[in-house]
Amino acid sequence: MMRNPLAHSGARRVIGTAALVLTLSAGALTPAGASTGASVLPSRMPSAAAAAAVDLAPYADPQLGPNVLVMKPTMSVEQIRSVFDTVAQRQVPNHFGPERYAIVFEPGTYGSAANPLVVQVGYGTQVAGLGRTPADVVVHGSINVYNQCDANGCIALNNFWRSLSNLTINVAGGEGCRKDTQFWAVSQAAPMRDVVINGRTTLMDYCTAGPQYASGGFIANSTLTGPPVVNGSQQQFFVRNTALPGWSNGVWNQMFVGSPGAPASTFPSTAPGPYTTIDRTPVVRETPRLVTQPDGTRGVLVPGVRTDSAGPSATSGRVIPLDQFVIAAPSSTVPAINKALREGKHLLLTPGTYSLQQTIRVSRPGTVVLGLGLPALSQRTGQPVLATASVPGVTISGVMLDAGAKRSKTVLQVGDAHGNAGSTRRSGGSGDTPTLVSDVFLRVGGAAAGSTTTAMTVDASNVILDNIWAWRADHGEGVGWTTNPADHGVVVNGDDVTAYGLFVEHFLRTEVVWNGERGRVYFFQNEKPYDVPSQSAWMMTPTFKGYPAFQVTSDVRSFEGWGMGSYSFFNQHQGIHLSTAFVSPTRPGVRLNHLLTRWLDGDGGIDSVVNGVGAPVDATNPGPSTVVSHPGTSR
Repeated sequence: MMRNPLAHSGARRVIGTAALVLTLSAGALTPAGASTGASVLPSRMPSAAAAAAVDLAPYADPQLGPNVLVMKPTMSVEQIRSVFDTVAQRQVPNHFGPERYAIVFEPGTYGSAANPLVVQVGYGTQVAGLGRTPADVVVHGSINVYNQCDANGCIALNNFWRSLSNLTINVAGGEGCRKDTQFWAVSQAAPMRDVVINGRTTLMDYCTAGPQYASGGFIANSTLTGPPVVNGSQQQFFVRNTALPGWSNGVWNQMFVGSPGAPASTFPSTAPGPYTTIDRTPVVRETPRLVTQPDGTRGVLVPGVRTDSAGPSATSGRVIPLDQFVIAAPSSTVPAINKALREGKHLLLTPGTYSLQQTIRVSRPGTVVLGLGLPALSQRTGQPVLATASVPGVTISGVMLDAGAKRSKTVLQVGDAHGNAGSTRRSGGSGDTPTLVSDVFLRVGGAAAGSTTTAMTVDASNVILDNIWAWRADHGEGVGWTTNPADHGVVVNGDDVTAYGLFVEHFLRTEVVWNGERGRVYFFQNEKPYDVPSQSAWMMTPTFKGYPAFQVTSDVRSFEGWGMGSYSFFNQHQGIHLSTAFVSPTRPGVRLNHLLTRWLDGDGGIDSVVNGVGAPVDATNPGPSTVVSHPGTSR
């Protein structure tokens, strides 16, 4: 969650696009001439707010359980809308509730220009097509996320835990300010993947009363056409392997990797935006997805490895039939799951909340663990929720992992827990298929009190991290300095680990510790813990105030990072300071590029950006304070 996200508050700036002019005034972006008063649309579509709930049972998939709802092209637009509206009534306000849903579309066409399908996506909801390609499911209409509105205004800062994937949207429908526009006003843990959007796309909801803030999102392997994407109030955003029609503006940190049509790098300039653009994606595996095969049976498409790529990928990859998966529900037992995994099955987790008494263990190369509807898994015994051996080609995707009430060493263990032992770090070497951890969201607190030392530990080598949010909760249930303690968000001990879109927030000590060689990070977003009770309680050494957001440890000889930001909001009125946000050894093989810090609110601030370099940020100089390259240039 972010505070005061627009550095331009009180200023006025006009940002031109091919078909939309946005005016930034007092921290809000709106289409020129649009209303921002009390008469604007609320946070939910009128149909979702007013329509009677329908029985969802007739739409449930008999194989995948009651919360996987299947839309078919033979259904009317009104039927499909009633399903979405019923789920939205439950899930739009359901910030920390246990309910989860996957709404999936069989291949075909839905809606029309005359009768478009316009629906909304709330918490704990996955919307996905079941075709082999996005072209196999075509929706005429829009599938939207809007601001959450309360007495303090309308924002998207907490619009987490939802997803949209594997379909084409021909944008149509909507009314007033929302006419003919695809809204995806989200923050962390709300990926858009494998989509084609033909028409206007906006990443902020400018149709509600202010302040309309949004706080960072993720788009991958997609094609967006039409006017330039309206970034608007998004403080930071990450885009990978996506064909873009342009980008309207930036606030603090916008990054594009392997994305044709992205703006050229301008960091740290804010005119038109602080952009970091990398032309090619060095190595990636796209996320597996559930598909319907030509014979009507289901399977999971597992894309292959791409190197030095740009733009969205084709549909190459293997389809694993669903009968090769153990299909788990919250009532499933871990011994049964682990037995199936040992015998060579893959794991499909259906929507719901899982309270486990043992660790789910993956020991075979190439195993796929795939969640539908963002299932939430927690552990009662203080052991990891999920652990893998250091074997190549494992996939973990689409799951939420919660720290339990009993403190664990780690919540997610990727690779055998042998630290820097040579045998582990050589596992899964460069000749093997990399392990993929994608759309994995780790929570400590929020839904309930929890505690861990490290949310995710990566001991295996040759691993791709693709859209990770490790979050020590700053709001919700079980939140407080001693109530949801957690030292580190991510610790990487393996070599050749590449991260795209790494979001890590509010942990008590160094939030990311990187011990592995040849690591690469493309985009990092961080907030320091809000609730530090005193400076004396938060000291790494007697002279180093606080703990870094990201540390490349002293023995590392090769590392590269791009587009990395850390922000402060110390809210206990104790004048808390962090000495420096980023720490790294100063040697030729280690380089950090496009770094920034920003004071959001509260007392104290961050005294420097990296290794003592870079101006401080505090109430008198909120920043951003930037360093273009280290060792190198600061501004």
